[in-house]
Amino acid sequence: MGGTGIGGPGQRGPRRTPLLCFLGFPLLLLLQGGPGAQAALQNVTGELFGLEALGTVAAFGDFNADKQTDIFVIRSGNELLIFLADKKEPYFKPKVNLTMKSGGVITSVVPGDYDGDSQMDVLITTIPNNAKSDFPVSASIFWGHNRTLDYNNKTDLNRTFDDEPLIMDFNGDLIPDVFGITNESKQPQVLIGGVLTWQSALETQNKMLKPHSHAFIDLNRDYRADLFLTTELETKEIQFEIWENKDGNFTKPKYINQKPDKVVVTGQTVFADFDGDGQQDLLLPACTDEHCQKSAIYLMKPGSNEWITVLQDFSNNNAVWGFVKYTKEPALTIPIGLHIGDYNMDGFPDALVVLKNVSGSNQQAFLLENVPCINASCRNVGRTFKVYWELSDLNQIQDAVVATFFDIYEDGILDIIVLSKGYKNNELAIHALKNNFEADAYFVKVIVLSGLCSNDCPQQIKPFGVNQPGPYIMYTTVDANGYMKNASAGQLSQSAHLALQLPYNVLGLGRSANFLDHLYVGIPWSPGDQSQGNQEWTAIIPNSQLIVIPYPHNDPSRWSAKLYLTPSNIVLLTAIALIGVCVFILAIIGILHWQEKKADDREKRQEAHRFHFDAM
Repeated sequence: MGGTGIGGPGQRGPRRTPLLCFLGFPLLLLLQGGPGAQAALQNVTGELFGLEALGTVAAFGDFNADKQTDIFVIRSGNELLIFLADKKEPYFKPKVNLTMKSGGVITSVVPGDYDGDSQMDVLITTIPNNAKSDFPVSASIFWGHNRTLDYNNKTDLNRTFDDEPLIMDFNGDLIPDVFGITNESKQPQVLIGGVLTWQSALETQNKMLKPHSHAFIDLNRDYRADLFLTTELETKEIQFEIWENKDGNFTKPKYINQKPDKVVVTGQTVFADFDGDGQQDLLLPACTDEHCQKSAIYLMKPGSNEWITVLQDFSNNNAVWGFVKYTKEPALTIPIGLHIGDYNMDGFPDALVVLKNVSGSNQQAFLLENVPCINASCRNVGRTFKVYWELSDLNQIQDAVVATFFDIYEDGILDIIVLSKGYKNNELAIHALKNNFEADAYFVKVIVLSGLCSNDCPQQIKPFGVNQPGPYIMYTTVDANGYMKNASAGQLSQSAHLALQLPYNVLGLGRSANFLDHLYVGIPWSPGDQSQGNQEWTAIIPNSQLIVIPYPHNDPSRWSAKLYLTPSNIVLLTAIALIGVCVFILAIIGILHWQEKKADDREKRQEAHRFHFDAM
């Protein structure tokens, strides 16, 4: 998150530099390798983790409030390590260690501020050793104290869950709550953060799907996070329920009853602004046969109730690939899933997915690039996914299990982390791949905090970095061709089954260096709250990070934002081009000055010669 403080986001500046654009643009194109730059990756595992690159990456968050994102890793089934970001190699060091002494196996890790003291706590879910997949899930909250964790300073929840819970902000107080089906009721219940009391959440007639892909995200563009549930009918058919947030209360659901035609196995539903219209879309990876030999990715726009196929061709050089139905490593059940991020910063979200060769045993992670659609099947949405079958270093990782995006160097460019099988003692191996995307594009990086305190925080903890579920971000700007462009994202909308979402959002702007005309941020509402619930900032500088502190919650006009500028390669290229132009102009001026001086000298000699003859 590092950078140079700019002050406020409302500062303006010139959108263009005419002289530089006219004289320096050919040199810029030469330095950038032209507009058609390609994707490339570089394995940097050693410099990031040294000899500690093993375990299961379970979550991300700024545990020690230094504005650097840390990595939460599970080892040996019952041990949690927090790799704190450092400025020296290896850049991530395991500094915090927590072992589950009760003998349980960790299934998920969710950082958050569960008591409202602006310090990061950690919720850990466990199951007993050698337990079956349908065994109840226990949960404990380990309280953060001065950037440390103590096994004896925890609260064991007095109810168990039938699946990993969803972390959301049910009552809109910006303290995370714990949502799920417990052993006390067949209806969803929620543990309210802060006071840690249970209450009924919703009255749904259907059974929750296992493994679920519930989400807490705005689906109707009103900047209030809605609740998306995956349920199962008595006929075993899958049903999706959308509970819209109306004035802080969740209304009766809207149902999406049918799954895509011929689908047999469904994966985890994820959410992304796939076509850049400012609204979140549903993306569903699925298989049309029991063994996932035929796979596809479907899209639905909220309110349309129609599934659109965005990708169904997973063949490459006569080899057919498909989704991995389930992966169990070692106690984690990993369903079919996509991990979303804007890899090339063009404003359209890309994806990472793990595929298996249907005629062999090879299992690899692949990058899916969001590109314009040229097929009839996806023309309704205008975009599709293109599989990068050959991508350096990513193809060399065999037996991949999970792949996700992560901003390793805090520069706004999303890199890749891959987990693979084959390490000693049944641990997963961690691979870090640096994104060397050649064409320099622009971005804005936004993190929305809880706003529970502004400047006067308990124990003088700076209010930076505590993971907060539910905020919603959208921007509008003008692209390089002069057309209006927008994009949106939800912050930490999903938390179960290795969702591995980042505590911030990186929104690509493409290769247009224009200011963002408008950036909107909304937070979950509390029941009965009649305030607007969202705030707007204008003229945001590209390649910057915006840290939004929504304090006080019910008065968006008083929310504050801190803007940090992250220089990109274009700054160096622009400087080189500008220096080149200046040297060229100085050379021309020098030549003209030299020629003019020679002409003056010649004229002086002629004048002196005429004067001599006239005197005679």
